[in-house]
Amino acid sequence: MKKLFLLSSFFIIGIFFSGFSQERIQMPEKGLCAHRGAMDNRPENTIPAFEYSIDKGVQMIEFDVQFTKDSALVIMHDGTVDRTTDGSGKVEELKFAQIRALDAGAWFDTKFTGTKVPTLEETLQLMPKNIWINCHLKGGAELGIAVAKEILKQNREHQVLLTAEEDAIEAARDFNPKILISNVESSYRNEPISYAESTVSLGANGLQFRIPSEGKIPQKAIQMLKEKGIIINYFYAKTSEELESLWDQGIDFILVNELEEFMEEAKKMGITPAIPIY
Repeated sequence: MKKLFLLSSFFIIGIFFSGFSQERIQMPEKGLCAHRGAMDNRPENTIPAFEYSIDKGVQMIEFDVQFTKDSALVIMHDGTVDRTTDGSGKVEELKFAQIRALDAGAWFDTKFTGTKVPTLEETLQLMPKNIWINCHLKGGAELGIAVAKEILKQNREHQVLLTAEEDAIEAARDFNPKILISNVESSYRNEPISYAESTVSLGANGLQFRIPSEGKIPQKAIQMLKEKGIIINYFYAKTSEELESLWDQGIDFILVNELEEFMEEAKKMGITPAIPIY
C-alpha cells in the first residue's frame, strides 16, 4: 500500500511539474518565420529544411499540410508532387506509401538525394517547444479536425497556429477550443481592414497579411489587432532591408525564404536567435 501511495504521489508530482514547465515556456514576441523551412536554403517542407531553420534560431517555422488519398497528413505546399519530388500526380490521389517512396531532395541539390516527404507527426516531433509553428492547412474542415487531433496528441497547443480558412478554423475550434488559430480566409484577405475586422470577430489568435498593392498595411488594421493581442504575420520580405520598416509598422513575424542574410540583419536589430528547448 505504501509503495502504491508513493508511486501515485510521484505520478501526480510529475504531471504538476510537466504542466508547470509547459506554462513557463517563453514564446518569442517577434522575429523571423522560415517560409517552408527557409526554402531558398534547403528543399522546402522537408526535415533538412526544418533542422536548418532551428539551427539558425528562427522564432517561427511555417509549413503546409494536406491529406493523401488514404488520409495521411503530409507536409507539402503544392497540390501535386511534380515540382518538389521526382514523381508526378495529385497529392490527394496518391497513397502515403507512394508519396513516401519519392525523392523530395534531389531536385534542390544532389546532396539532399533520398530526402523523404515528412508527415505532420514527424515534423511536430522535431520542433522545439519554444518557437511558434505556423501550420498552414491545404484543405477544409476534415483536415482542420485531423490536424487539431495531432496538435493535441503531441501537446503542442501552446505553440501551433493552425493557419486556415474559416471552415477549417470552425471545425478545429469545435473539436477543441484550445487550438490556436490563424485566419487566412481568402474571400477578404486582400482587404486589410476587412481582414483585421473579421479576424477579431472570429476570436482568432493570429493572421497573415500579404504584401499589399499600396505598399503598407493600414495602421488602423495593425492597431485593431494589437489591441486584441493577435499575432501579426507578414508574407513576405524579399530583402533584408525591409525588416526594420515592417517591424516598425507593428508586424510580429516576417516570413522569409532565405535565412543567412535575414538572420544577420535581424541580429543587428536586436532580434535574438531562439535557443531550442525540447
